[in-house]
Amino acid sequence: MKVVLAYSGGLDTSIILKWLISERGAEVVAFTADIGQGDEVEEAREKALATGASKAVALDLREEFVRDFVFPMFRAAPLYEGYYLLGTSIARPLIAKYLVQIAEEEGAEAISHGATGKGNDQVRFEVSAYALKPEIKVIAPWREWSFTGRSEMIDFAEKHGIPVVQTHAKPYSMDANMLHISYEGGILEDPWAEPPAEMFLFTKDPTEAPDEPEYVEIEFEAGDAVAVNGERLTPAALLTRLNAIAGRHGVGRVDLVENRFVGMKSRGVYETPGGTLLYHGRRAVESLTLDREALHLRDQLSPKYAEIVYNGFWFSPEREALQALFDEVARSVSGTARLKLYKGNVTIAGRRSPKSLYDQKLVSFDEEGGYDQHDAEGFIKLNALRLKARAKAQKG
Repeated sequence: MKVVLAYSGGLDTSIILKWLISERGAEVVAFTADIGQGDEVEEAREKALATGASKAVALDLREEFVRDFVFPMFRAAPLYEGYYLLGTSIARPLIAKYLVQIAEEEGAEAISHGATGKGNDQVRFEVSAYALKPEIKVIAPWREWSFTGRSEMIDFAEKHGIPVVQTHAKPYSMDANMLHISYEGGILEDPWAEPPAEMFLFTKDPTEAPDEPEYVEIEFEAGDAVAVNGERLTPAALLTRLNAIAGRHGVGRVDLVENRFVGMKSRGVYETPGGTLLYHGRRAVESLTLDREALHLRDQLSPKYAEIVYNGFWFSPEREALQALFDEVARSVSGTARLKLYKGNVTIAGRRSPKSLYDQKLVSFDEEGGYDQHDAEGFIKLNALRLKARAKAQKG
């Protein structure tokens, strides 16, 4: 049997590669998606071959990831449970897409992944794969093997000479891409325990960030960011630039206890520096350019969209339907946001747009601006009519 394994080179997938060969007698094609891990991609490819893979495929998907997944998602202004910018969630459908594609090219019967049986990623990988290729077979080792946790896996790795980053002292898992890095497990499983300062890789400790604030301007066209400080960049290059700017000011850290799709609560710590700037910058431009009812409708539906993406249903009719709505709303989101970064915080310092609906004369306290304040009396009375009727009925 030939299997295509989503391979990161970390503890889980390194053990899985060896397990698929020794326990399932499989020929393994390792696939590593380059979505911003840097040198780790080539290291993973070489490690896969050294660990027994018959072939190791590494594809540069950075532009596709940002252009076709991150940017469309951000048009929805999604936050899962009010905090999480879906950095891990949004990468899974892209990886699943290429797992299926490579399986077809290699004549493989099955795909495999390193997601645990307790987590969300197993759902995201497998639902996406089935949506793209209904007949595909999936092997999920975490649901089959005898290992009870990562401590035993670390022992297995040491026994078989498989180099891994995790140790018994630092057993938390990390998952990185261009949008963010996540940390889970190990010492982080205690929701009262503060994350160790040395754990963070993308952002500087806010207490050690520069003592002077930095301003950054992000330009948007039809809902997508196109330039930073006046320089037009490709989607991947733009996100990389924002990551560097926000990271040195400690912007983008999130620590939350979230509700997993499978039913349990889990504690996750995330760094999303550039994505945090994109989120706030876009909302600043939206405040000028979006009609009130269109904006409010989008914001009512945005949590549902975030839930759909978080749960793994990117390739679903409900996500596609909402995406069409959000893309239409986003057509008028063009302009520039000026953000101020300081000691882990990001604040909006200014916004402007050629499509602005903001009328300074209309809103000014110093001039009429074409607005007759007497009109407000009838407006108020009509809106109060039902409340007056209710009050009279309660007194009667």
